Amino acid sequence: MSIRLHNVAKTFGKPGRQTRALEPVNLDIHDGELVGLLGPSGSGKTTLLRIIAGLESADREPAGRILFGDRDVTQVHVRDRRIGFVFQHYALFRHMTVFDNVAFGLTVLPRKSRPSSGEIRARVLRLLEMVQLEAFASRYPAQLSGGQQQRVSLARALALRPDVLLLDEPFGALDAKVRQELRRWLRHLHDELNFTSVFVTHDQEEALELSDRVVVMSNGRIEQIDAPDTLYRAPANRFVFEFLGDVNHLEGEVRNGVLTCGDARLAVELPDGPEELLLRPHEVRLTEAPNAEAHLPVTVTAISPVGAEVRVELEADWLAKPWLATVRHADFERLELARGQRLFAVPRRWHRFPENRDAATHRTSEAIS
Repeated sequence: MSIRLHNVAKTFGKPGRQTRALEPVNLDIHDGELVGLLGPSGSGKTTLLRIIAGLESADREPAGRILFGDRDVTQVHVRDRRIGFVFQHYALFRHMTVFDNVAFGLTVLPRKSRPSSGEIRARVLRLLEMVQLEAFASRYPAQLSGGQQQRVSLARALALRPDVLLLDEPFGALDAKVRQELRRWLRHLHDELNFTSVFVTHDQEEALELSDRVVVMSNGRIEQIDAPDTLYRAPANRFVFEFLGDVNHLEGEVRNGVLTCGDARLAVELPDGPEELLLRPHEVRLTEAPNAEAHLPVTVTAISPVGAEVRVELEADWLAKPWLATVRHADFERLELARGQRLFAVPRRWHRFPENRDAATHRTSEAIS
């Protein structure tokens, strides 16, 4: 089931003291897509999700429209939109077993549309098998872990066979390891059932790992909609670039093709004048000596060798804020990295954004290898 939003906006408060929570937005979500709404607190992502669900009404001016497939649901009540909703805090009935929680939505349907008890039992057991909880059918929520409770919540949402599944920070109350396991599990389940799903998160890694496409939001507006790889490699503006990961800043003055900042200098093909360049940690190489293009002296202040790469924090007199570099373990051993060590940073790439935050492109340079 596809979802189309046209000119949908939301304002809270009384006339004269109103706050625009959502600027007029347009969004097309394809049938079977898993789309993440990503942004900081106050960006409008949860408001947008609740409007899709029918839990909030969009502003009458401008006159926006919400379509599920060819069906206009703009004025349709939440109970008639055929959506499944998964909340951050599970919202399970504590006095009911896992089986009864999943079956609840089916048992309260009007008699004419309610499946038989046998059909309900078969559907619930199938769902519990899919969420890997068939052995826990007779347990109560208090007897389950947080991750298991969230899977029960998801099974309950799927029991009614909704046209659309909506999830609001579904893994926000779980610890990091359980969150990662549930992300992989949800992605697998989505691919198996091929339902259309929209989820809200402020976790960049979660959005990039789970989503077919990510909608990045800020201040009630959509900044960019793209596949995770495109989003990361070709951000539409500076906000998207900075929100999607750690960023190093290099500010200075360009004269005759050289950017200088205190003792630091970097060859750049840019016009003369003040300039700021942005670099990802993996775009910073560490060497024991400068080269002809880059003289960026730094001091190692912290090292974290945990994970696939080593994270190295760097400071220098010419830096307003510390830099972060990620290096391979082989380079970590070759350089014999230690706190207090004096090294030189060599940018592999740098990014430069126009001053206009709405600009659709940014400049990337790979002048230094």
